[in-house]
Amino acid sequence: IWPGCSARTEHSGRNSIGTYLRKRAPRKMSDKYSVGPRPYLMAFTAGALLLCESVIAAEVYARVGDWRAVRKEMRDGNLLQIRTPSAAERRGREAVQRLENLTPVQLGLLVDGSKGDQLALCWLAICKRYQFVHDFAAQVVREKFVRLDFNLTYGDFDIFFNRKMDWHPELEKIRLSTRAKLRSNLFAMLREADIVSKGDIIQPALLSPALIAAIRGDDAALLAIFPVSDAQLTEWSQ
Repeated sequence: IWPGCSARTEHSGRNSIGTYLRKRAPRKMSDKYSVGPRPYLMAFTAGALLLCESVIAAEVYARVGDWRAVRKEMRDGNLLQIRTPSAAERRGREAVQRLENLTPVQLGLLVDGSKGDQLALCWLAICKRYQFVHDFAAQVVREKFVRLDFNLTYGDFDIFFNRKMDWHPELEKIRLSTRAKLRSNLFAMLREADIVSKGDIIQPALLSPALIAAIRGDDAALLAIFPVSDAQLTEWSQ
């Protein structure tokens, strides 16, 4: 575990984590909007990658097995060590809502994996919750990487956003100030996940074999949210 993010107690050892998580089925993503484009959920401003919050939440879940109980324990025990209760509640809730979309194997890696795997899993959780972020990662970030165009800009976001408005009228209701905040927060996520450098240069993804297998066992198409070549994507997907 990355030492900067841990809320482990004497009741949450490695064996109990692995055994407990393997018993749980992943939360199914809703297919309510399977006919036509599913409306984008554009609420990713509560925090950036939320690495520490996510690792702590995953550790607690491995012990208690209920996401509602996780939020309560994080809030009541002030596990995030945030002075403002409302901020702690908001960040804890956001972390949990993202993690609910990960599989048991992915949650286990988030608890016990390397920091690199933890960063990638937090990015995966974001992309599984927010289809807009998923599409930006696969259709803009990775496509630029494949074209050897490594400089990611705010202009790329704006072009993508405007293009998506043709299919997602809900985007037209977003104020310019909110749109700017969404853009800023998305770029913060990308930097914290090491998808891009501090200078917004797209960096090749370095995923462990265990993480690749965990994503492939869920949905191999999700591997496209990472900057990898076509050849590597094909190899990882098999």
